Amino acid sequence: MMPQRGKRRRFEAFNGKQALDIVRENDIHLILLDVMMPVMDGITATARIRELSNAPIILLTAKSETEDKVLGLNVGADDYITKPFVPVEVLARVRSQLRRYAKLGSRPEEGGENITIGGISLDDRTKSVVVEGENVALTPTEYAILRLLMKNPGKVYSTKNLYEAVWQEAALGSEGAVAVHIRHLREKIEINPSEPRYLKVVWGQGYKIEGNAK
Repeated sequence: MMPQRGKRRRFEAFNGKQALDIVRENDIHLILLDVMMPVMDGITATARIRELSNAPIILLTAKSETEDKVLGLNVGADDYITKPFVPVEVLARVRSQLRRYAKLGSRPEEGGENITIGGISLDDRTKSVVVEGENVALTPTEYAILRLLMKNPGKVYSTKNLYEAVWQEAALGSEGAVAVHIRHLREKIEINPSEPRYLKVVWGQGYKIEGNAK
């Protein structure tokens, strides 16, 4: 786990409970969790950490454990890496998540734009989203997807294009993560996620935000 930029310190946890305690007591900017951990497994730890932090979470899963990947994304993980893996892959995923967190989820920036579509307002300076007057907490990945779609209302993004634009890497079969994050977004920004007003699927093509930006 990596703390606030500048301190260059990494924390090690040997079970999920220790990881949760570290996040509770420190300003962590990225979390790398193995699903198979003692005391508290990675899936449970991810869910608990999401109650405290919106820092990116990358899960390490066995290649055959598809259910772990889906469960991890469902409870708030941003990405997953399957075993066996090579260190360069881990490094690339970590750098990608840290770039997105620094750019889109961690701190206010000067000169960010404010986009409003219907009852959704996105303030890119404070990295905040308001839906029908209520603040909505998004993970950095959810925010990045919503920001991209709101900046380009009506434009249809395939899952491949959406993944590559947000994750900033080749999809290589990882597009399934997009569908999970889209579902989470719908649950947070739509009054009725099963009949979305804004975040629409264009069958056979991809996703878009419907409405006019202000």
